Amino acid sequence: MEKPFILHMLTTAKNLSPFDVNMAMDAGWISAVPYINVEPSEIRGLVQDVIFSRSSKGLKRTGIFIGGRDAKQAMDMLKSAKNSMVPPFEVSVFADPSGAFTTAAGMVAAVERELNNKFNTTLEGKNVLALGGTGPVGQIVSVIAASAGANVRIIGRQLDRAQNIADLCNEEFSESPLNIQAGADADKAEYMKTADVVFATGAAGIELLSAQLIANAGQLKVAADVNAVPPSGIAGLDAFHDGTPLAGSNSGAVGIGALAIGNIKYNSQNKLLKKMIESEKPIFLHFEHAFEVARDFIKNNV
Repeated sequence: MEKPFILHMLTTAKNLSPFDVNMAMDAGWISAVPYINVEPSEIRGLVQDVIFSRSSKGLKRTGIFIGGRDAKQAMDMLKSAKNSMVPPFEVSVFADPSGAFTTAAGMVAAVERELNNKFNTTLEGKNVLALGGTGPVGQIVSVIAASAGANVRIIGRQLDRAQNIADLCNEEFSESPLNIQAGADADKAEYMKTADVVFATGAAGIELLSAQLIANAGQLKVAADVNAVPPSGIAGLDAFHDGTPLAGSNSGAVGIGALAIGNIKYNSQNKLLKKMIESEKPIFLHFEHAFEVARDFIKNNV
């Protein structure tokens, strides 16, 4: 009798995301087992309970998902999980805290598509603003865009908070040097004058980019928003917009809404969860792999 596919789903939060459970089951995991309020120090023990309870054949039908709400903590937990394996007792692990890794990947991949299709260019050398960028999606959007050659600035309500997050991104999320900068929300109007791309990654229901700022943005090309709850994070941008001309833009900018981004995010997360099932060898997945999959999805669905 074949062993069932079991995904052990770990989160530092008090609840595991129902979204992630649904995604796991729909991707082919027969059982999704939640572990809540997990402390990072508990990872080693939990992982070794997972790997030593099945034969090597059974371990191919076993995986670990890392959720939570903190991007750096999730990456640290992924590293700890990998270091806790005892070959040949190993399983695949996928980190996606609050869906931030797959959401950010989908967001940047969608912007890349529009830059290429509408403006015949790339992120290389572009001035990028991550509005409300101190959260996990803003952090990873910034890292992915900076890794693609963009000049990224994280904008937050408080400059010192934004600077701390920019420093974190530069130091913790890439083996290659990054130069992500910080800015205060009070100076947003000045930054918008030279912005090519805007990622709105703040809390739901808060407008981060007004119609006036859009009108004054002389070189804005693409604006993307992850907020699906009215009002939009970007004035005039609907959640269904997907490369749609941005209302009030004098530079010919286009907008990408939350549901368009969500479609890429959904398919990317589904693909990565299936990769865990299909892989003959243990794989360790995070935002870089999510971005690769998001790019592939767009390439194959043009």
